[in-house]
Amino acid sequence: MIPRYQKVILWVLLVSSVLMAAYLIRMRARAQDRLAAIPDSAPMPIPVEAAPVHVTLLFANDEDGSLAPIEQRFALPAETTTRARTLLNDLFAEYAKRDSPHPLAPVVAVDDVFLLPVPESNAAHPQQLAVINLDGSFVAHHPSGILVENLTLLSILGTLHANFPQIAQVRFLVDGHARETLAGHADLSRTYLTANDVPEAAGSDAPTPQGADSPAKQPAESQP
Repeated sequence: MIPRYQKVILWVLLVSSVLMAAYLIRMRARAQDRLAAIPDSAPMPIPVEAAPVHVTLLFANDEDGSLAPIEQRFALPAETTTRARTLLNDLFAEYAKRDSPHPLAPVVAVDDVFLLPVPESNAAHPQQLAVINLDGSFVAHHPSGILVENLTLLSILGTLHANFPQIAQVRFLVDGHARETLAGHADLSRTYLTANDVPEAAGSDAPTPQGADSPAKQPAESQP
């Protein structure tokens, strides 16, 4: 048998513990409310809005297999790699619109662009190699076919060539890894020379799969 006075003490301690816990919870809530009410005195970053600039997109048309330069105005960042990535994603945003002549899925196409110097280029006119890291979702949703895949790659090459003349070579990755083709046909394993692989005449037909400069997959021994 527990003495009566010990029972009383235990009950007093229990009630005191419950009251103390409730008090602490309440004080914590009040402290959080006071902290939330303190105005943030840190300076707010001033948003920097890039002014729209004129760019040239080499726009593809699936109906006649042509590529034509289209003048557009986009707000682009100043840093070159970010500028190139943003421009290419703006290009593919145009292709995702209703009634696009080269319809593609409305997903992010380019995750990253890396620019590397071309060692053998002229020191007075240094050239760059652009490594385009395509998003895996874009590749997974890309239509399969020789013409449509070739037009996508030629549109990228032509747009870079028109707006970044220092980019002389282009290679492609998908989610950071090498890949043989875009969607079964257009070759992603080779290095493209923008001066050679981009059609010269505006609105000219894209090279056929048998053409020497076609992005279509070539036999292994012919690859650079």
